[in-house]
Amino acid sequence: MSPALALDNDYNQALAEGWLPIREVSRRTGVNPVTLRAWERRYGLVVPHRTPKGHRLYSAEHLARIESVLTWLNRGVPVSQVKVLLEAPAERLRQRSENEWQPMCQHLITAVAELAERKLDDKLNQAMALYPPSTLCEQLLMPLLRELELRWQGQPGSAAQRIFFLSWLRSKLGARVYHNNRQVSGKPAPPINQSDLPMEPALWITAWLISSADCPVEVFDSALPPGELAATAALLEARATVLYSSRPISVERLAIQVEGAGHVLLAGPCVEIHRSELAMHTSLSSLPLASAPWMPTNSFKRPTFSKGFA
Repeated sequence: MSPALALDNDYNQALAEGWLPIREVSRRTGVNPVTLRAWERRYGLVVPHRTPKGHRLYSAEHLARIESVLTWLNRGVPVSQVKVLLEAPAERLRQRSENEWQPMCQHLITAVAELAERKLDDKLNQAMALYPPSTLCEQLLMPLLRELELRWQGQPGSAAQRIFFLSWLRSKLGARVYHNNRQVSGKPAPPINQSDLPMEPALWITAWLISSADCPVEVFDSALPPGELAATAALLEARATVLYSSRPISVERLAIQVEGAGHVLLAGPCVEIHRSELAMHTSLSSLPLASAPWMPTNSFKRPTFSKGFA
C-alpha cells in the first residue's frame, strides 16, 4: 500500500470512528471554517486533532467547546477574552470584561465620517474572520446602524455619509451573500423590502444571516406590488419569504400580499410598530414575527422560524 493511500485510509477510519471534518462542524455549529481556523491559530480556543496530511478532525468535546465559545460571544465577551473564561470560569464569571465592541464601533463611525472605504473594509473583514454572523450583527452592525442614525439627524454632510455607508454595506453584504449562494443549493428564502427606504440596511443583514445558515437567498431591494408576492414565491419555489421594514407599513396591504404566498415572516421595527394591530387582524394573527434582522435556526431545512435577536 502506498503511503498516500495509507494516509487516506487513516482519515477515513477516523471519520468512521465519529471524528468530524471541519465542513461538518461548520454545518452543525454555524461557525464558518475561516472563523474556526482563526480561533485555533490566533487564540487556541478550539484545537482539533490533525491527521498526518493536515486534515482537521473534531470530536464531540470540540463541538461542546465551540458551543461554549458561542455562548460567551453572544453575551458580548470579545473573542480575545473567551479562552480565560473557558479555562477558569469560576474565577472569572463575576469579573467585568473589557468591551471591545464599542471601540470597534467608534472606529467604523470615524471611517464613515471620513468616507474611508478601505478603513471600513479592513475593520469589518477582521471582525468577520473572528465572529459568527449572528454575533457580529447583534454586537456590532445593529448598534452601529443605531448610532449612525442618531448622528445623521440634522448633521451637515449626513446625506453623503448615509449614501456612502449604505452603498458600501449593500455591496459588502451582497458579495457575502453571492459567495454563500454559490456554496449551497435548494429552495431559497427571499428577503423583500417592505419599506419606502432605499437600500434598507437591515434587509441586507437579514439576507446575510439567512445565507450563512446554508439557505440560498434572492434579495428584492424594493417592495413588490400586492398581487406579485404569491407569484414570485411560487416561481422561486421559496421555502419561506421574509418581509422586512424599519418603517410603518399598511397592515391591510400586507394582508393582501401574504394571501396565497406560502410561508411568510415579517421582520424589522415594523413588528413593534404594528404588533397590536397584527395580533388583532384575522388573517395576520398567526404570522411569524421577528422584531430585528432574522437569523434562521442551524437546522433550517424546512420553513421554520426562529426569533430575531433583540
